[in-house]
Amino acid sequence: SVLCDAQVSVVIFSSSGKMSEYCSSSTTLSQMLERYQHNSGEKLWDAKHENLSAEIDRIKKENDNMQIELRHLKGEDLNSLNPKELIPIEDALQNGLISVRDKQMEFLKTLKKNERLLEEENKHLTYLLHHQELAMDANVREMELGYPPKDRDFASQMPLAFHVQPIQPNLHENN
Repeated sequence: SVLCDAQVSVVIFSSSGKMSEYCSSSTTLSQMLERYQHNSGEKLWDAKHENLSAEIDRIKKENDNMQIELRHLKGEDLNSLNPKELIPIEDALQNGLISVRDKQMEFLKTLKKNERLLEEENKHLTYLLHHQELAMDANVREMELGYPPKDRDFASQMPLAFHVQPIQPNLHENN
């Protein structure tokens, strides 16, 4: 390679499948394979592989553009932009801020609703606990006074929702 100013490339595969390669310092393996394909007329790879390479390059470029746009949205590298390029960035940030505030308000409304429901449930449970404590106090007084247990009116122990209400039309006494 050095003595004859020739471009040399060698690819070696061991019995274990390990690949080793050597290329002259003035070239790369892909350049050598392209040159071989061009001079020999033999195809070493399909055109679909070239399309994949172009697609990869397109995606890399798109990724780079998105990285730049993300930096701009973060407020970085804005000095290189002119005022017309700053307007869409400002609009995007304002729309994002509005969306974030809307989501926060929705979350706060949900918290307020849950708080109201918990307060109502707490009041109901406090009411039930108070009535149970009253019933227990009455039982303790009876035991302290030594009264023998008697048949009780179980209607007084029923929850308030099951009490008979005298204002119902079918329960009014006829005059």
